[in-house]
Amino acid sequence: MRSLPHGTARQRPIVYRGRVKIALMDSGIGLLAATAAVRRLRPDADLVLSLDPDGMPWGPRTPADLTRRALAVAEAAAVHRPDALIVGCNTATVHALTALRDRHEPDLPVVGTVPAIKPAAAGGGPLAIWATPATTGSPYQRDLIKRFAADVTVTEVPCWGLAEAVERADDTAIDEAVAAAAALTPDDVTTVVLGCTHYELVADRIRAAVPSPGPQPLALHGSAGAVAAQALRRLGEQPAPDAPATGSLTVLLSGRPGPLPEAALTYPEGGLLQAAVPARTAQ
Repeated sequence: MRSLPHGTARQRPIVYRGRVKIALMDSGIGLLAATAAVRRLRPDADLVLSLDPDGMPWGPRTPADLTRRALAVAEAAAVHRPDALIVGCNTATVHALTALRDRHEPDLPVVGTVPAIKPAAAGGGPLAIWATPATTGSPYQRDLIKRFAADVTVTEVPCWGLAEAVERADDTAIDEAVAAAAALTPDDVTTVVLGCTHYELVADRIRAAVPSPGPQPLALHGSAGAVAAQALRRLGEQPAPDAPATGSLTVLLSGRPGPLPEAALTYPEGGLLQAAVPARTAQ
């Protein structure tokens, strides 16, 4: 065996467990941020994206109706036998997570998406929570604030039309919605929690629209990275960002196999998926 030069550490080979398949669900492309985070952590993971174009948007639906739609979308993903299911939507997590877990666990771990209020508050304040109008002021969000940010000045900012504009990749509407939310954000805010998964797709525009009151840039807290890491933890898997990029991509549109929505490809997260492997139907 050839010896290594003095001072050179011998790297241990990376050992990967069996094939990992992770499903993500949402009414639309809000799941892209978490999907891209999973892809970055595990390029070898097979991904199943289950969307609901026939029933979107979910936000205006009653909790019972939204839960019914979410259960159907989850069932479509479960047919492909994933190892874990990520609910890539804050609203669906609020209203349907219990029902989804009752239906699928323990055989299929279900990971919800919660606004990153706790880590944002740990960095001090003041902070703002940008969320959909339906979530802003809701008992769910108020409870998170009470539990994790009681000692921090918090402003809840309703973002009218922002998720819908992101879903359509409508640049003009996105800029208008971001500007309107920025006008409702106090000047002394140093941190913004992105309380809707769609907002993470336009994080750069949000940062540009909300000036930081000090020398440090505005801190943005999304949930995608934490959700992806939690899914791996539930499976007993480790991040392996250097793994071979061999993971497949399956896209379901209200249960039907299909391509990534065209709007998804306008965002870097969608481009990452398209560049990694063509969308295909796989089991």
